[in-house]
Amino acid sequence: MYSKIVFMITFKKQSGDPPYLKFRKEYDRALSADQKIIEAISVSSLCKFNSIVDSRYVNLKIVDDKDFIFFSNYDSPKSKQFMSHNQVCVTIFWNTTNVQIRMRSNIKKTSKEFNDKYFSSRSPKKNALAISSNQSNKIDSYQSVQKRYKETERSEDLNKCPEYWGGFVFRPYYFEFWKGHDSRLNKRKVYELQNQKWIEYFLQP
Repeated sequence: MYSKIVFMITFKKQSGDPPYLKFRKEYDRALSADQKIIEAISVSSLCKFNSIVDSRYVNLKIVDDKDFIFFSNYDSPKSKQFMSHNQVCVTIFWNTTNVQIRMRSNIKKTSKEFNDKYFSSRSPKKNALAISSNQSNKIDSYQSVQKRYKETERSEDLNKCPEYWGGFVFRPYYFEFWKGHDSRLNKRKVYELQNQKWIEYFLQP
């Protein structure tokens, strides 16, 4: 029997700033419309050392006041890119409501205390993968990944957060909310932080 798994973003303290209220409103609309994989965000970054631009999907786990948080292996290529050039662009698309959200922000690591607490709240299976994976490294075979994972499940403390795993937090200074229409008269509303104040304006479709 197929069991539907719903992944959601955890909202903690709700910011009263206009773009954050708009974000929550659009999220709730997409959730009510049965949006699949609602937590997926595309994060684009630049590697300062070789000028390569990369994008990848990650799972946005927490929105706490003005902070957006996801987790990763700190030894992964994306983490190294974030550390070499801390500006990122984040994109979300919820097809059920035909809404795209773009955010520009700087990014940094979360604290070790925060990582330890969050890691201990996760399931053992997720933690076993985080501990066992040398993320994005070349491998001999997929079977070797499975073997290492099983060994980790049996032999490691699955509540102890490894030094190479943790969160990244970004606080946007630019939001663009794109609402698509069949006529191509797409609505694009921007919130841009200038001198600690949110300036609102619209863009041409």
